[in-house]
Order: sequence, then C-alpha cells, then structure tokens
Amino acid sequence: MKNYNFLFFFAFILSSCIGNNQNMRSDDRIIQNQVKDTSEIPHGITRNIKQDSKGRIWVATFDGIFQFNGKSFTKITDEINSVRFFSVLEDRKGNFWFSSVGSGVYYYDGESFTNYTSKDGLVNNRVTEIYEDRKGNIWFSTEQGASRFDGKSFLNFTTENGLPANYVHWILEDQTGKFWFGTQEGVSIYDGKSFTNLTQNNRGFYNVRGMIEDTSGNIWIGGNDGLWKYDGRNFTKFSDSFVGYIYEDKEGNIWTSSKDDKTSEFSNGLQNNGNQESWVLSRYNKSSLSNPNLLPELIKTHEGMIFGILQANNGIIWYGTLNGIGRWSED
Repeated sequence: MKNYNFLFFFAFILSSCIGNNQNMRSDDRIIQNQVKDTSEIPHGITRNIKQDSKGRIWVATFDGIFQFNGKSFTKITDEINSVRFFSVLEDRKGNFWFSSVGSGVYYYDGESFTNYTSKDGLVNNRVTEIYEDRKGNIWFSTEQGASRFDGKSFLNFTTENGLPANYVHWILEDQTGKFWFGTQEGVSIYDGKSFTNLTQNNRGFYNVRGMIEDTSGNIWIGGNDGLWKYDGRNFTKFSDSFVGYIYEDKEGNIWTSSKDDKTSEFSNGLQNNGNQESWVLSRYNKSSLSNPNLLPELIKTHEGMIFGILQANNGIIWYGTLNGIGRWSED
C-alpha cells in the first residue's frame, strides 16, 4: 500500500457540444468565459463524471482527476500524472475513490491519497467502475473479476464463485438488496449466496457495458445487444444499437450514449465526416417509456465514443468523450 501525503485539487474542461434542436444550444462559449487558466485544460479520454455533496463536479480522465467548482478549473495531479483514471465515487463519509487502468484504486480523504493494488488484495489493477452498497462496502469492477472492500480487506468474486465472466463492467445493488453484475458474457444476479445468470428467451446478454435501476425499480441493461428494460418479469427492447452508458435524470428520463447506426435517418442533417465512428447522446422521455417503438430524442451526434453522463444540480447535462468533456443545456 502506498501513501501519498500531498494534497491534490482537480480540474477539467469541456469539448464543444452542438444540439440538433432549436430548443438546444451549445454551452461552449459560456464555459470558456468561466475558465481562468486555460493552460491546464485536458483534452484526453474522459470516462466518468460525478457531482459531489458540495456541488462540485468531479471528472475522471486519462489525463488525471479534475474538479470544477463552478468558476474555475484546476489540476494538481502532476506527481501521479502517468495514471489513467477511469471512474470517481464520493462515499457516504465524503471521501473519494478513483479507479485507474493499471494502477489499482486511489482513496482520497481530502488531505492525502492511499493507493490499493493487487498486492493489497484487489483482484486486478485494471479497475473500471466503483460502487458503494447500502452497508458502505465499496465495490470495484475489473478485468479479472469484482472486489468488495469493507474498509479493512478485499473479498473477490470471479468465475470460480459463479460469475459468467471475469471481465466485469458494472455493479449495482437493487431495491431488494440483490447485486447485479454486468460482464463481458452477460448479467448475473447475486443474492448473497449464489449467482443466477439473467437470460431473455434463453439467451444471455453479451458485453454488458452499463446498467441502472430506475426510480420505478426497473433494471436497464445496455451493451452489444442494445438497450433493454427488465421489470422483474418481462423484457422490453428499446434499441438495437450498441449502448455504452445509461443514466436516469431527475425528471425520470433515460439517457444513453450509443453507436449512431441510424445517423442519416434521424439526425436532422448532422453528418459524420467519416474520420471516426459516430456516436449519439440520446434521451428517452419518461412519458414515452411505455412505448419502445418511439425513437429517443437525439441530443448530440459526436465523432468518436461518448462515455459517462451526468445531470448537474442546475440541470445541465455533462458527458465524456475521447477528447474531453461536453456540456449541453436546454433554454
């Protein structure tokens, strides 16, 4: 275990975002006017965005961990600048956890960092998502299984325990206390004793990249098989496109980042110039979630992948891209 007794502050910046609706606008000009020092602006892969209990925005990027206080962007992670960060979590005690690709996880108590790796019991050092359960345990999804940390030690879950695959992309605890694991080879539900693999018409779900439980108790599943809603008995399919991230906003709308397989059909003239694969940021309005035949609102077409999504307290939508952060708001 490595202890770093230096204080870090965090910062980030946003890539431009252009709406495709008259009621949608880019926030880029406003954002740039807020930046006091643009020399620290990162433009790297941005995987995850969260807002903490004090209203600050935290962003995990391959350039470092960043924080936005509403007025300025600051970065001071230079002493560990070789770390590629993937996700961020504020736990119930107000401390922060950062996952990394290859360097394990970092715990930040506001004054110093503690680095946990496989030498401390973590199942693998390539860590993607972080999740805190009702008991305050911290879960980590990795390329070689999942780890649960109780504050003292790690308990690991792999195919030897019943997971369908060791490559775990997502973990969540539902309203009944069961845990859902989204893996490369499907979805598995853990009741505290054993795993049950979730299937639809005797088929599993391949390469599950995102899952949420919405406020109504439905489980949303996204990945290679598109976007699905599961109410505990029945499955409803909303999209055939690959879905990378799912998010429910404060109004109960469902947001996704996905491959844009139908750009020419419903993008209102936005075109991909062919340099990169096109992705879309989409919104399924709560009022239409009972009708899977309705297309979602196309909020943003973007060249290259779109990652984590956040609705901030002021209603602005933030999202990660391959080259920084995008922000979108509605007039």
